Amino acid sequence: MQHNFIKTVAIFILLLLVSCGTLIKPNVKTGIVQLEKGSYQLDQTHVAVLFKINHMGLSTFVGRFNKVDATLEFDPANIAAAKLSAIIDVASIDANNPDLEETLRGSSWLDTEKYPQAFFQTTNVKVLDQHSAIFSGDLTLHGVTAPIDLTVTFNGGANNMLTGFYTLGFSAASTLNRSTFGVDYLIPAIGDAVAIEVFAEFQKN
Repeated sequence: MQHNFIKTVAIFILLLLVSCGTLIKPNVKTGIVQLEKGSYQLDQTHVAVLFKINHMGLSTFVGRFNKVDATLEFDPANIAAAKLSAIIDVASIDANNPDLEETLRGSSWLDTEKYPQAFFQTTNVKVLDQHSAIFSGDLTLHGVTAPIDLTVTFNGGANNMLTGFYTLGFSAASTLNRSTFGVDYLIPAIGDAVAIEVFAEFQKN
């Protein structure tokens, strides 16, 4: 009898957890035209800025930056006028190796004491299809400003019951040559081309 009671309670708790997950799952609307116009602030608890670089021709090294902030001005009826601004704390580089992180912060690499932040600001936006666009802009890194293109995919938007904010999610990808920004140490043993991937959620103000 006691065994059956415990089993029933366990099943009830499991069903309750499943129903809670269903209840809080937002009704995500996809497609740029379905998203809400507004001013957005990056949700810093739901963002990842990754970089990937060839290591000795043997593997791809993957790292990330842990401190980033961004704003987005967005109107689905006029996506070409969208404005994305981002700031990266370069010293927040995370290589899963404290000694390597200190090396990368040094003067041979990112020189974060002299150049503590990187900046991105859009100059032009071109719609590719109903889910994606090219955000062209200027990236300032290591004291050098140069143009880059971000291919942005809008995952969708929804009211987030957990935060109370309408939230827009997207991913972005780009490739840059680090030598363009004066970070050319150990090329070609360590690759010049750096792939950038961003995964982010923005909350409507």
